[in-house]
Amino acid sequence: MKTRRDFIKISAVGTGAVTLGLSTVKLAKASEPGSIFGKKAKNQVAYERFPTYCEVCFWKCAGWTYKDEDGKILKIVGNEEDPHCNGRLCPRGTGGIGMYYDEDRLKKPLIRVGEPGNQSFREASWDEALDLVAKNLNKIKKEHGPECVALFSHGTGGKMLSHLIKAFGSPNITAPSFAQCRGPREVAFAATFGEEVLSPERTDIRDTKCLVLIGSHIGENMHNGQIQEMSEAIDNGATIITVDPRFSTAASHSKFWLPIKPATDIALLMAWIHVIINEELYDKEYIDKYAYGLDQLKTHVKNMTPEWAFGITTIEPDTIRETAREMAAASPAVIVHPGRHVTWYGDDTQRSRAIAILNALLGSWGRRGGFFNPEAVHLPKYPSPAYPKPQKSWKDAFPGQYNLVHEVLTTGICDATIPNPDLGCHLKSWIVYGTNLLASLPDQKKTLEAIENLEFMVVIDTMPMDITGYADVILPECTYLERYDGIRSSPHREPNIALRMPAAEPKYDSRPNYWIAKELGKRLGLEEYFKWNTFEEKLDWQLKKVGSSLEEMKILGVKKMPREYNDLYSLNGEDYEFNTNTGKIELYSTELANEGFDPLPKYTPHPEPPQGFYRLNYGRAPMHTFSRTANNANLTALKKENSVWVNPRVAKLWDLKNGQYVWLKNQDGVVSSFPIKVRVTERIRWDSVYMVHGFGHKEKRLSRAYGKGASDSELVTHVMTDPIMGGTGMRGNFVTFILNDPKKEVAS
Repeated sequence: MKTRRDFIKISAVGTGAVTLGLSTVKLAKASEPGSIFGKKAKNQVAYERFPTYCEVCFWKCAGWTYKDEDGKILKIVGNEEDPHCNGRLCPRGTGGIGMYYDEDRLKKPLIRVGEPGNQSFREASWDEALDLVAKNLNKIKKEHGPECVALFSHGTGGKMLSHLIKAFGSPNITAPSFAQCRGPREVAFAATFGEEVLSPERTDIRDTKCLVLIGSHIGENMHNGQIQEMSEAIDNGATIITVDPRFSTAASHSKFWLPIKPATDIALLMAWIHVIINEELYDKEYIDKYAYGLDQLKTHVKNMTPEWAFGITTIEPDTIRETAREMAAASPAVIVHPGRHVTWYGDDTQRSRAIAILNALLGSWGRRGGFFNPEAVHLPKYPSPAYPKPQKSWKDAFPGQYNLVHEVLTTGICDATIPNPDLGCHLKSWIVYGTNLLASLPDQKKTLEAIENLEFMVVIDTMPMDITGYADVILPECTYLERYDGIRSSPHREPNIALRMPAAEPKYDSRPNYWIAKELGKRLGLEEYFKWNTFEEKLDWQLKKVGSSLEEMKILGVKKMPREYNDLYSLNGEDYEFNTNTGKIELYSTELANEGFDPLPKYTPHPEPPQGFYRLNYGRAPMHTFSRTANNANLTALKKENSVWVNPRVAKLWDLKNGQYVWLKNQDGVVSSFPIKVRVTERIRWDSVYMVHGFGHKEKRLSRAYGKGASDSELVTHVMTDPIMGGTGMRGNFVTFILNDPKKEVAS
């Protein structure tokens, strides 16, 4: 049996590699923020520490930033009171200091002097840059309406910019985290349970007896709290079942690894449901009390046997039955994990529905070891006028579509930006904050077409990412270690809040996002929406409303609050009304039926790779976050480029060797801009290849990331749109190998 230490070793190794040598320093608790502490004896130095929470990924673990007596930032460590990290940061969290010291950072506001994409800019003052932004936004507002401005945002600072855009009069605020990531599961679970999975996920992994990972790469995506809880579950003897065409880190710690044929997951899920119903392994009391539609589901899966699924998935019928029984034996302390990046094949809401139904049959929703009921601290909004009521939105471009979607689709914004006589709404300006759209959105050609049709685009970022080359104005934001931000208040077992405060003044001529939003607000005539004089004043007002203060949070960093209700596990026989049409858990979805969609999931075959091509699978590495950390010196030291995993059978056919560089060409003839190193391994099925996302940057100002590895985003040109919620299925792309430099061949 693998132990907790075995499982978290990858985290420990990463942490050790990016932690600065501080063996001569004794850590102690400071009595107040920024105070110097620790006796200055031989081989010891004095410290200052400042509360923060990480901005390297959405988990936002709280920690302490340490400085020496010369004011140099030395180290970031976890806050032991934080339920997100329990005092332990992942490699990215400890390596976040590299963002602060990165000499490639954006240093001054920049204004375009050439054509989009040619990286021709001149330096400008903040006044000139902000005046130009305000002038263009007001022009668009006057000529087309404020709703023709959209905000793409990914990160904490986006909240203040969202406030600005709503005050301006636009509802078009979006993030890739929905349509390109978690959207299908939220819509599916809401249709089933009347509630979403939320973020961080409400999975009670620490208490589970059986954890099923179907395309969920815990251990490589480094969602900190989940990894720690999974480690604890392993120590407690929990069964891990991993379904993945690749032998992932999680698979190596599993009792069962099911190397499924890609694009057949729904067939496996329905076969599991068949076994659990047919063998009467479901939680009868739970289903009788809380669920609707068992009879319809039973009829639906009657012929979806393990033998039927075997012909589709290549998973042996006995294995399907054994794993289904393993789940049932652990019920209700069992989790079929809903996943995070779940936009795969265009039927992703229905696949997530199958996962939700399976959890319902096992009685895991609202039960210990299954899914808990999270609670958050509700921070009051700082006083400001009501937002103006928009007259139109991106949805006007899609009448009658996506009625179950309550968030704005990034791809919907793109489509509504490209002129089309059939669309009722066309956007004219984008503000892009903290997200490299050329890496985070599929089908780069369409994204670029949308950008070409903009009248004006401003990019706010800390780094010169690929998207900055297409901006009219670039505004340099300071890193999270140099600024205050909104109070972190995310749902968890215990309601809690966390403070981020600056450990240093902003380097160069960068500015915090709240300052940018407030200054733009002044120029747009929206001063009434930013009545606070300093951001500290705003934070202190909010904190005092919930029984704390800025001074207290500077000392604590994290503060836990009591739950308002004792309902962490709310479905243990108590009467309960779900927020669905029937007031029950809907195995048969009346909401989907009302919208004209299948009320029960069904398997639909997907295209197979052309001859000589292999399905492109992509994923994450524990030391990197998407494409945003590829230039971080601390994290690049751990992984500077990605590789393409190739099965030995395929390598033999192509005469590929370990370490050999190749170019990848997809089914539409798109060739990777840069070569990628081959890794020959039995850990990937012969019909697939695998690569880590976030490499292959074309921006030359990224001195460590430029040209390192290949970009999977570049090769994702075929997008399968989920008709229910608009998610972008990106795993229907196939690649083959080019052994010689295609640029040289073209030149010759």
